[in-house]
Amino acid sequence: MKRRVILIVLDSVGIGELPDAISFGDVGSHTLGNIYKSRGYLALPNLYSLGLANIENSRLPIYNAPLKGSFGRAAERTAAKDTTSGHWEIAGLPMEKPFRTYPKGFPLELIKEFEQLIGRKTLGNVVASGTEIIMRLGDEHVRTGRPIVYTSADSVFQIAAHEEVISLEEQYKFCEIARKMLVGEHLVGRVIARPFLGKTGEYRRTENRKDYAIAPPGDTILDALVNHNLETVGIGKIEDIFHNRGITVSDHTRNNKDSIKAVIKYILDDTGDFIFANLVDFDMLYGHRNDVNGYASALEYFDEQLAVMLKALKKNDLLIITADHGCDPTTESTDHSREYVPVLITGPNILKGVNLGTRDSFSDIGATIYEYLSAQKWAIGSSFLSLVMK
Repeated sequence: MKRRVILIVLDSVGIGELPDAISFGDVGSHTLGNIYKSRGYLALPNLYSLGLANIENSRLPIYNAPLKGSFGRAAERTAAKDTTSGHWEIAGLPMEKPFRTYPKGFPLELIKEFEQLIGRKTLGNVVASGTEIIMRLGDEHVRTGRPIVYTSADSVFQIAAHEEVISLEEQYKFCEIARKMLVGEHLVGRVIARPFLGKTGEYRRTENRKDYAIAPPGDTILDALVNHNLETVGIGKIEDIFHNRGITVSDHTRNNKDSIKAVIKYILDDTGDFIFANLVDFDMLYGHRNDVNGYASALEYFDEQLAVMLKALKKNDLLIITADHGCDPTTESTDHSREYVPVLITGPNILKGVNLGTRDSFSDIGATIYEYLSAQKWAIGSSFLSLVMK
């Protein structure tokens, strides 16, 4: 019987500031703990049963019943807190030199070059929240046809445009132009199309977001698994993050509900050797908008569906749940936060109640997956498979 791994990244669900959080302006960040403190409760019985509350400094109510999984937390080795570097490190490839960030906006010469290439002037070029900037500059954009360019504390070049002013096709073309520019000295992790609709005072982002990453600079476990003739399934924005590399089946779902539905379907259908899913709503809809109740409700919805996933697991399935960074909705910042991420692992043949401690790198997750599926060691990271295998 084949072995299979299902890896679910709860985008931005951090579990406490890293020791170097001060360098990132993130002292006090604790996405899960602060949501719990702010709201007074989090109904997550299935995540708790896997050991979420038992993770060091979880700030969650201790779960005293017998555990159904093993637990720990991981620190990011890459000196960053963005989606791309987080996912690459999870897949066994930490970055020695992080992507560039632009806390004061992009250099004027870079913007002028971009404007010349797209044939339009731009608006913005500031650090801003995506929902706030379309409210602030949306009317001027509609009047002038100038796309809105903005960034954040993360390594992103974001382009917002009204779908009825600049077509999606043209918006995506602008992003492709920016992606080709933002290499070398100005290496940015992602260029992101941020389409929106609506009218004055009612602008809203649509689900037609599109991410433009760059290819990983070295092999990840996805590349290696494909070389072993194993089937890898990417759900959500995984194909974008890895530049379509190392993925044999791509299901580009656009929200948590569709991604969760896809994960359950693939588990039940016995599809794939490695299923890699990103659940984007925690970050995109709630973390960046400082929506504590929305974030909490999304966690509780995932927890409800987790019960279905756990019931669907086959004998040799291994389920890992983690995150790629934090995005604490209770802090003043609307950016990602430099945090530990939870690591939960379960499956019919996995020991329960093992404390995996604090892992030195997200790459330990990739090393564990690779060892389970290939019976070989990954060069980066320390597999914790031997700690949890029966």
